[in-house]
Amino acid sequence: MRITRVGPGVVAATALALAGLVGTGAAIAAPQPNAQDDKVQIVHVHAVTQAERSAVNALGLDTTEHSDTTGVDVVLHGRADAERLRKSGHTWTVKNADLAATERANRAADKAYAASVAESELPSGRTSYRHLADYNAEMTALAAKYPTKVKPLTLSRSSVLGKPIRGIEITDGAANVNDGKPVFLIMGAHHAREWPSAEHSMEFAYDLLESGDARNAGLLKGVRTIVVPVVNVDGFEISREATPLGDFSLFDYEMKRKNCAISVNTPAQYQPGTCADNPAGALRGTDLNRNYPGFWGGPGASASWSSETYRGDAPGSEPEGAAVRDLISSHQVTTLITNHTYSNLVLRPPSLASTGFSPDEIQYRALGADFASHNDYANIPSFGLYDTSGSVEDWSYWNTGGYGFTFEIGTEGFHPPFQDGVVAEYAGLAPAAGAGLGGNREAYYRAAAAAMDKAMHSTITGKAPANTTLSVRKSYTGMTSPVTQPGGGTTPPIPYTDVLTSSLSGKGGAFSWAVNPSTRPLVVGRYGRDPQGPPQPSSPITNPAGVPAVGASEFTDVTIQGMPTYDNGKVIFTFNWPGGTAVDWDFYIYDAAGNQVASAATADNPEMAAALDPVPGGYRIEANNYDGGSPATDWTGTMSFASPDPAIVTGVKESWNLTCTSDKGKVLGTRSIIVDRGQAVDVGNPCNRGK
Repeated sequence: MRITRVGPGVVAATALALAGLVGTGAAIAAPQPNAQDDKVQIVHVHAVTQAERSAVNALGLDTTEHSDTTGVDVVLHGRADAERLRKSGHTWTVKNADLAATERANRAADKAYAASVAESELPSGRTSYRHLADYNAEMTALAAKYPTKVKPLTLSRSSVLGKPIRGIEITDGAANVNDGKPVFLIMGAHHAREWPSAEHSMEFAYDLLESGDARNAGLLKGVRTIVVPVVNVDGFEISREATPLGDFSLFDYEMKRKNCAISVNTPAQYQPGTCADNPAGALRGTDLNRNYPGFWGGPGASASWSSETYRGDAPGSEPEGAAVRDLISSHQVTTLITNHTYSNLVLRPPSLASTGFSPDEIQYRALGADFASHNDYANIPSFGLYDTSGSVEDWSYWNTGGYGFTFEIGTEGFHPPFQDGVVAEYAGLAPAAGAGLGGNREAYYRAAAAAMDKAMHSTITGKAPANTTLSVRKSYTGMTSPVTQPGGGTTPPIPYTDVLTSSLSGKGGAFSWAVNPSTRPLVVGRYGRDPQGPPQPSSPITNPAGVPAVGASEFTDVTIQGMPTYDNGKVIFTFNWPGGTAVDWDFYIYDAAGNQVASAATADNPEMAAALDPVPGGYRIEANNYDGGSPATDWTGTMSFASPDPAIVTGVKESWNLTCTSDKGKVLGTRSIIVDRGQAVDVGNPCNRGK
């Protein structure tokens, strides 16, 4: 889609802390009624590179997860937001000129849908968004209805306001938590306003138990599925129960994102009141998905207490995230999906570009592609959106080895009409991108199957006497990112401790125990490959004869070669022209199938675009005369190449510490176990010291 550059629009006049006022201790003005031409908007900020999108995210605005190769969507809440964006040098298009009007229309659509449809295509038949009480009641009811298949779960820690965080465990013989099965964890509502994320998580529980799908028997036998529909219970309940104001103002609690923590950095005048009624409105709290200790404090999370992406006062400081961390640390979660809205994305680690691809990138990417083949979302690494730090799957993957993904559900809105954002997206119905492909329902089934795929985790086998318990344990000190400071610069990383432990009940015979690899991916190294040949030599890009009119385009073709002659880890397209930045050419690169693989559409001269691991073949370059192109200011171009980055392999191997204990607590045997992904290790009888 061609982006039209526009000047900064006029947006809502509410004086929000997001404009930087709270950081100085200034008072937050009460929200004012919007004038006809002064509305909350969603704008698409022009940012074609990952670095540019990360720079937009670093501005402290309400950046959504909706991003593509042309830019990223941002919610502008006030004039100060627009001014900050303008001063940063960014340009944008207005995608939604009146977000409040859209929300009012969504509520009307939800009311009409619920009134006209007795039962939806969802496995539960729901026709409207649930409340927190609905989730808790339905999980209780499922446990009562299926006592051998469903075990109620209350996470280890309560929320900031003391609420339990509840879930259910689904498998045959659910009460035996030490059965050695791999675990698929599906979660929702880390962010309070993202209601579909909780709905999708809950619906998969109904699918496993009541849909009659032929795969259910195998999944119930072979994998333990844990469903935690609402992680941010405080924030979600406030968002869901709030009286809609429809103005996205400071006190429109329906759009609350964060939890209910009060930071030590919150100025005194904003500390009084409840989470649902306080002088700072919805801005108090921590973004739970920026608070996990892995890479905490790095790019893509804010140090300002009022920011929507505030990282928290310390790594892992929030009880809700700590409860999820305890859950993962005490189970062999071989696959997890954390659901969010919105952007039609399947995201995988790494979340920071500086980390480099993971050592499991090939298998990881293939698994994401499998999911995306059913929901038709883009399958990209998280840093491809923009840099973030402190997310759950980044901590979980690098520290436990279990594969973790974020699903960004839907194309528009944090909680769009139920029929679109929940029914269609889950079931794979129009207008969802996955219509006819199975939707998220099918993607979740594939994730559950992947959780028990032995090629994707590790296996310990052997024999254990009855009335014994086998335990594997690992403890280590991890380090956060260098901690970004409010005034710029960083301070040293902060250490944090993780203890991973899980158990298996000995039954007096052979066992097969699904575990994650003994060596953490953080220790293994970084994905890469040794070059198998030289990079392709640089070459000029042919400029076709003539000059297109302003606003029009011309096209030229290039060829990228491959093995056995050249091994290209990166291709860089560089374009320049006389006239400096007073003239503006934009460039888009397409593969042989017509897919855009790179773009260079900023206001810069030269323009540069890059693509990693380019597939050999023909490519077409579109040169758009955005402004001022003429025979005297025509462009020239060069295509250059770089070799792939070699893999970083540490050669370090970590072990699981395996212990066998009798039912009376006596240690019968211990040993160290090294087991890699896809590997099975037979330990014999670990309860017999002599064997």
